[in-house]
Amino acid sequence: MWDKSYLEKLSERNAKAQAGGGAARVEKQHSQGKLTARERLEILFDKGTFKEIGAMRLSQSIELPESKRIYGDGVVTGYGKINGRPVYACSQDFTVSGGSLGSAHAKKICHVMDLALDSMVPFISINDGGGARIEEGVSSLDGYSGIFARNTWASGVIPQISVILGPCAGGACYSPAITDFIFMTEKTSQMFITGPAVVKAVTAEVVTPDQLGGAGVHSSKSGVAHFVYKDDRECLEGVRNLLKYLPQSNVDKSVAQAGTIVDKSADIEEIIPDNFKRAYDVRDVLNCFADKDSFLEIQPEFAKNVVIGFIRLDGNVIGVVANQPKYLAGSLDVDASDKAARFVRFCDSFNIPILTLEDVPGYMPGTKQEHNGIIRHGAKLLFAAYGGAYIAMNSKNLGADCVFALPIAQIAVMGAEGAVDILRRKEIAASAEPAKLREQYISEYEEKYLNPYIAAGNGFIDEVIEPKSVRDRLVSAFENLKNKKKAVLWKKHGNIPL
Repeated sequence: MWDKSYLEKLSERNAKAQAGGGAARVEKQHSQGKLTARERLEILFDKGTFKEIGAMRLSQSIELPESKRIYGDGVVTGYGKINGRPVYACSQDFTVSGGSLGSAHAKKICHVMDLALDSMVPFISINDGGGARIEEGVSSLDGYSGIFARNTWASGVIPQISVILGPCAGGACYSPAITDFIFMTEKTSQMFITGPAVVKAVTAEVVTPDQLGGAGVHSSKSGVAHFVYKDDRECLEGVRNLLKYLPQSNVDKSVAQAGTIVDKSADIEEIIPDNFKRAYDVRDVLNCFADKDSFLEIQPEFAKNVVIGFIRLDGNVIGVVANQPKYLAGSLDVDASDKAARFVRFCDSFNIPILTLEDVPGYMPGTKQEHNGIIRHGAKLLFAAYGGAYIAMNSKNLGADCVFALPIAQIAVMGAEGAVDILRRKEIAASAEPAKLREQYISEYEEKYLNPYIAAGNGFIDEVIEPKSVRDRLVSAFENLKNKKKAVLWKKHGNIPL
């Protein structure tokens, strides 16, 4: 039998590692509405599956006093199962040196990132730290470079998710920015490169942390955040839900799940008006044919003129990009182009087929859009792997496998009114009844050019279908394309219009 002292020493060190920054700091964390690093991991992972790695790792800085050389060095790392599938994760511990990143802290994170990439499984980073650890100087900055490099190597290979459950400042922001999805909470999350004090010193602008980089800002204005939840628990449950739609890696496919199938495709005729000046909510259309309660919208508060997210059709995951007529008539602007393009690239990276719902008048006109680079940003959507706006929203020649249209669809270079004002302006101006003649020309143009049958006759549309058959046609099309393989020309990479 071993001497009891061996196991006693192990138990003592494990207790120190579990204690983090101590009871007082844990209580302070709770008083701010935040859970501890380990409590968060308990919620994130299936019960009893998380296994910690590096719990006894100590800071490598000789400059730190003994009191700050705490087991774990301010981050909990390890692996477990989420929804029954393996995942690696790290969770910063704000009770230890404010969750600041030092050399050992960074090496722990890099180690589990390497394991995730080698194992071809998702990686989740829970951020709650004050940025670089000042006492460790350049060693801390070097730690960030190792993390950023691994984020880049893993991009498009394994899903990467960042969960911001506290401060995330300075260089710490860039790792989440490289990952695929960012989660935030309403009251306790902040992300900014320079904090309010620096902003005030440099620009004299007075701003609170929440006004500068809170969840409201990043979910609606900057577009940095993809999901926002009320608190830590709901946020982490949201991460678990998202993972149900994602494959483990780029050589895998999303897991099909049985769901409730209710085909309400016939209702589309009631939702989409034949008066094109009337708006409707495209999410109502999605819910007519998607499996019940399967739609998971991404970035719902940012660039509302385009809707992106995941649905299931007969249990299979489908990525959706849809114009939203309720906002800006569904036109594409700078932000909508960025939002849609990044989502399309994610789906393409991870073998998720894409459904495009198109109801778009064109790119948003105006000096603001032109000066903000609508040409450059709009080109991102064209570049994003599938592709004015008819082209960008997945036209036949940009790679769409199947194109269906409803009988009320209108496809043309521009709307009837704009076309008539250009093509018939002289006749209208010379007429004794210009308004009446203009309406006549508009009606003639719509009848001759703005129906889907010309496009169908030229092969740009595969079929014009009835609303009631929408779900059936989509299900069968995706089913027959599920084993599609297509050879592409080799290249190191394209030059996306950033």
